[in-house]
Amino acid sequence: MRIGEPVPRGDARAKATGREHYAADCYPDNMLWAAAVRPGIPSGRIVRVDIAEALAVPGVVKVLTAADVPGTNLQGLVHKDMPVLAGDRVRYGGDPVALVLAESRAAARAGAARVSAHIEPLPGVYDLDAALAPGAALVHEDRPGNILNKAVICKGRGADALEECPVVVEGSFSVPVQAHAFLETENGVACLQPDGTIRMEVSTQSPFRDRLEIGHALGLAFDRIRIAAPSLGGGFGGKDGATVQCLLALAALNAGGRPVKMIWDREESFLAGYKRHACRLQYRLGADRDGTLRALHARLWYDTGAYAHLGGEVMELGMEHAGGPYRIPHARIEGHCVYTNNPVAGAMRAFGVCQVSFAFESMMDLLADRLKMDRLDLRLANALDPGDTNCAGVRLETSTGIRECLEIIGRHPLWRERLDWQRQAPPRTRRGTGLAAVFNAAGYGGGVRDAAIAKIEMDAAGRFIVHNAVSDMGQGNSCAFVQIAGHILNQDAGRVSLRQPDTGTAYPSGSSSAGRTTYTYGRALMIACEEMKSRLINRAGLILFLQNDDGLALEPGRVRHLPSDRAVPLERLAGFMQPEERVCLGQFVAPVCPSVPDTGKDFFIGFPHVIFAYGAHLVRIEADTLTGAVRVSDYLAVTDGGQVINPAMFDQQVQGGVAQGMGYALYEDFVVRDGHVRTGDLTTYIIPGSLDLPEIVSVAATGQTETTGPFGMKGIGEVAMNGPLPAIANALADAGCGRIRRAPLTPEAVLRAAAADVPPAEKEREP
Repeated sequence: MRIGEPVPRGDARAKATGREHYAADCYPDNMLWAAAVRPGIPSGRIVRVDIAEALAVPGVVKVLTAADVPGTNLQGLVHKDMPVLAGDRVRYGGDPVALVLAESRAAARAGAARVSAHIEPLPGVYDLDAALAPGAALVHEDRPGNILNKAVICKGRGADALEECPVVVEGSFSVPVQAHAFLETENGVACLQPDGTIRMEVSTQSPFRDRLEIGHALGLAFDRIRIAAPSLGGGFGGKDGATVQCLLALAALNAGGRPVKMIWDREESFLAGYKRHACRLQYRLGADRDGTLRALHARLWYDTGAYAHLGGEVMELGMEHAGGPYRIPHARIEGHCVYTNNPVAGAMRAFGVCQVSFAFESMMDLLADRLKMDRLDLRLANALDPGDTNCAGVRLETSTGIRECLEIIGRHPLWRERLDWQRQAPPRTRRGTGLAAVFNAAGYGGGVRDAAIAKIEMDAAGRFIVHNAVSDMGQGNSCAFVQIAGHILNQDAGRVSLRQPDTGTAYPSGSSSAGRTTYTYGRALMIACEEMKSRLINRAGLILFLQNDDGLALEPGRVRHLPSDRAVPLERLAGFMQPEERVCLGQFVAPVCPSVPDTGKDFFIGFPHVIFAYGAHLVRIEADTLTGAVRVSDYLAVTDGGQVINPAMFDQQVQGGVAQGMGYALYEDFVVRDGHVRTGDLTTYIIPGSLDLPEIVSVAATGQTETTGPFGMKGIGEVAMNGPLPAIANALADAGCGRIRRAPLTPEAVLRAAAADVPPAEKEREP
């Protein structure tokens, strides 16, 4: 295996044939089932919870309430405000008030249906306006104004500089809630061991951090909790933070040593799982008459739902990206993260950024139209280069490839031939071409230690095992780790295997999130593999009675002395070495910003970032003038992820992000009214299938190397998600279907926009 080769995914055959193991496949003997009781009332005071009838259901073993929770009964990653079992209040429809343990899943459900929760309804706040109104009911009494976080980024003279801009365009936008809709819903198994340890197998993106969250909520020492995380059937951020974990651990403590299984069906996942934040955005963008950007004023409001989860951090990242990948000397970016009685919003791919991408890329097209400039030229004229400062005031000292991405778009036939293609539109069809330039930070950002500890082991047969410590939710990081190990150790795929994360055998390496997984753990793994290589050559030299390591090379299955052609098989080396010699560790801490800008003082953690992936997207669409239906004809995504470890997996990551982004753009509208979920399953929550997608052409922009990353790479797991919504919205405007400012871009929205003759909100003003 070599870096840069399109090595097939090591898990491809197992997944295609159904042999890959997931947490959902775990059915231990003698297990119980757990089911949560969720009354579905979005705001109310719990008067009492009657469990007598539930206990009488055949097969029900136990019913737990808040009184049975031994610790703080509060979970959360940063802000611990979410009860494991609600005891006095419910704050959204997914709050659980009891947990039923039973001999079968059917009995657990029947028992849950017999639990009577007496809840006195309380006034609720179900949208941003209601939550922010003076005198609004409070979701949390200790959060005045229902504000979780608010902050300001100010660069240069901020919004004041708009007064000096010859041209100012304005716009307001909104985006809805989005569900992760992963194939494998939230699930796991937990069992209390004789030594007092709780062992769990969970579909989770952060097994090591889960231990801390469970420990805090249930009053357990984290070293009493061991979590294994097999391959995930999707995650996208929805499994970054406790879902079933605390409930399962609580169940295990009360199951008499029997294992307990819990799996949410799609309806429960939609009701209780985390979601992408709905967001409202107001923008003013000022420029010179030649298109040079001068000033930005952006105001963002994120609806975080009933509990914090990572709402404040999502808002922060959105603010950090609110000006796009452009040079803007003066900026004021205001962020508000607001509690409501809606479902809990949290981490999701492109964490806060895809919301602002819709706004700032729409604004760039509005500005281009006002100035009568070519849309690509406007973006190129303002594209960030290395050494520039971004909208958050961070000087870019790492790879910055947005210009190369845009230049590749400019040379592509899909762009150069767009006008001819548009003129050839068939009857009752409008054609348009849209662009989007996007970026996405990688890593946790300032204030958080972004680190990994990698472990590689050679077994007694001379084969290598990578002990992965960051979950693989389908993005393929585990395959990249095998390729990295195979490359450094010069071994073929048959000699390198991988074990998925287990907190009992691997080492803390953070979560599988934030575009950091392959970057951070990969760098640590490189160090471990180099040490392993050095040891093997050294030990072979001992066996061959050589005075030093000169001329020794690690080859597939052996170490060979090149001058003499003598060799030592790895099996022999394994027998020669003590077990502890056959294990190597490597550790890596991601770089942080050396000169933090003097702004964003109200951010708790996560600001600023230093490494960004960039992308330029082009889409060609056809809109049916009778039905409003939008068909995506062509899609081109050019991505700067530094150098590429595996071109095939690189393209798959981009294509997956674009596909999910197209769902966000065109179909997915998670409807919540008065705190009640109205799109309860996949019959009404529409996600794109393969027939809805065009061929998604992925091109890697490799002109720059990210010198801090493994083999020059940086994470691209999120950036592709940011392009489709603004690119398609811009394409619809280009097609003459109007400027749509609220996602998703449904046929109804297209028809309304095309029919409306509303004066543009943007305006031009003389200074």
